[in-house]
Amino acid sequence: MMPVFEITKAATFDAAHYIEQGPADHRYRKLHGHSFKVEASVKGQMQDAGWVADLEGLDTALKSVAAELDHGLLNDRPGLESPTLERLCLYFAERLTPAFPGLSRVEISRPTIGERCALSL
Repeated sequence: MMPVFEITKAATFDAAHYIEQGPADHRYRKLHGHSFKVEASVKGQMQDAGWVADLEGLDTALKSVAAELDHGLLNDRPGLESPTLERLCLYFAERLTPAFPGLSRVEISRPTIGERCALSL
């Protein structure tokens, strides 16, 4: 049986958002920002090159998607009109999967407030 590996890269971005769900006076409705960390993992068997996937390629792709969101208003992005952590996971997964079909996990966190969400694929 061939061993299965999982490789992971991380990137960060800062962005603003607001969430319209909940009571009219809820603090989530106010425009506010966070520092985000995103991690993407690719799972699979070692390829002929000696790796599951090119870590540099994964790093470049992940940072490129994070740069799309960096210092912007998440709500302005199609698909992120209500930018929950869950929707952010989907946003990254949709953009990374074409180049990395072995994408197995996307995790978005807001480290300063101890929140995170993971999408297992």
